[in-house]
Amino acid sequence: MILPIVAYGDPVLRKVGSDIDKDYPGLATLIDNMWETMYNASGVGLAAPQIGLPIRLFVIDTTPFSEDAELSKEEQKALKGFKKVFINAHITEESGKNWAFNEGCLSIPDVREDVNRKDTIAITYQDENFKERTEVYDGLLARVIQHEYDHIEGVLFTDKLSSLKKRILKGRLANISKGKVNVEYRMRFPAMKKGR
Repeated sequence: MILPIVAYGDPVLRKVGSDIDKDYPGLATLIDNMWETMYNASGVGLAAPQIGLPIRLFVIDTTPFSEDAELSKEEQKALKGFKKVFINAHITEESGKNWAFNEGCLSIPDVREDVNRKDTIAITYQDENFKERTEVYDGLLARVIQHEYDHIEGVLFTDKLSSLKKRILKGRLANISKGKVNVEYRMRFPAMKKGR
């Protein structure tokens, strides 16, 4: 089932997610719905807070990035078919150099900005079968994971922008929270009683 994506301004996007266990009600269905919702919105990642649930769960499929001709063959190969479920994730280390990349977010449609992040991360999490994993990622994979991880920490990519950029975007962000935006997917806006 395609779920409405929560728009900028909703308090759920500012909550730190809670850990869940394998008995979380309807978890398999929830994960299926998150994949369907993400693909419907042409996203490469989706976190549970973006569908209104303050829990530590996100899904990622970077395959669309693998078609970027500007990336090396090695990067394209790493991104192609990278499809994972992250449950109860915790980034244990961020290292390497800071690098800028133009990011967007399904909860903040029509806003894209360069965001600086470290290029390498170490992360512990459980997969959809609750198998414990500790892995290291770099480059675009690390960035997509960091972006979705921020969601379960109550952080948005716009929080990482300069004060000037935030002031420039203030009106656009206010309009998004009021539902004054054109999107091709279902959204739920904090300033409206019903999503569309």
